[in-house]
Amino acid sequence: MTIKDVAREAGVSVATVSRVWNEAAFVSPETRQRVAEVASRLGYSPHGAARSLITRTTHAIGVLLPDLYGEFFSEIIRGIDHTAQAAGYHILVSSSHDSKDEIDAALRSMRGRVDGLIIMSPDLEAQQTLRALQGSFPVVLLNGGAEENAFDTISIENHEGARKMVHHLIARGHTRIAMIGGPPRNYDAAERRRGYETALAENGIALDASLIVLGDFSELSGHRAVEQLLGLEQRPTAIFAANDSMAIGALSALHERGVRVPESVAVAGFDDIPLARYMNPQLSTVHVDISELGERAAALLLSSLHEGTRPTQQLQLSTTLVIRSSCGGLAS
Repeated sequence: MTIKDVAREAGVSVATVSRVWNEAAFVSPETRQRVAEVASRLGYSPHGAARSLITRTTHAIGVLLPDLYGEFFSEIIRGIDHTAQAAGYHILVSSSHDSKDEIDAALRSMRGRVDGLIIMSPDLEAQQTLRALQGSFPVVLLNGGAEENAFDTISIENHEGARKMVHHLIARGHTRIAMIGGPPRNYDAAERRRGYETALAENGIALDASLIVLGDFSELSGHRAVEQLLGLEQRPTAIFAANDSMAIGALSALHERGVRVPESVAVAGFDDIPLARYMNPQLSTVHVDISELGERAAALLLSSLHEGTRPTQQLQLSTTLVIRSSCGGLAS
């Protein structure tokens, strides 16, 4: 079944059928209805690739994330998809695993297949690749630490969120606070560590390098970090993990070693993934509305697609503390 068959059956030109599918002007409501009814009866649907060649649009958004594993990324995708579908767009999702080569490969594969891109590339070494996209087509960066005003960006209040959580632990009486950090080239990890160090300095607590163990944002790395921290001659009395997955791994390791939480060691995370509230004990964390992060990124990209050239926008998503039982409750 082709567009010519629809045009012949509806008694209109091929150009009119094309205008109906592309929602162009100058077609009467009666003609639109007749063409739609004929197309439905004949089972005709325009081929997406062919249609995109004519309209130069695909009605698809590309989404490039460092990983697709875990609740954090699934919540981002859910938020993007919800907003995109409401606007009549679909999403194409790929992962880069924080590799510059894989980022390059994913971007090449998406060219011509999407109208714009949402990229979360916290790897600081990926900046050169991202700069090459400037001006080519609409891009929204999530937490990329990109040069100011180069792209539309949405970032999380990483530094301040970490700072507030460590201040809370200090207010609970802790001075020997360990941090399980993220990968060394990761923008989010760098900002959260900076918040940790700021809070210590503001309270006159000297930075102890032995209390900082780097992970990779996975549960396993949080588990391994605790094994290292428990081997110290002077153990920490509190652990702040740069994300909830590592905090969950830390809780598991502490339980296995018979260390009571929060009585012996307090634990806090960052992100407030859905699982955090169902841990035992429930995980204290820095709340990020992860789904809203995806929704706002999609809305920003769609506004760029529809409005054309405009000044770039730099937005920041606020964070709040969610204090649960893993760190002993509210500060005294």
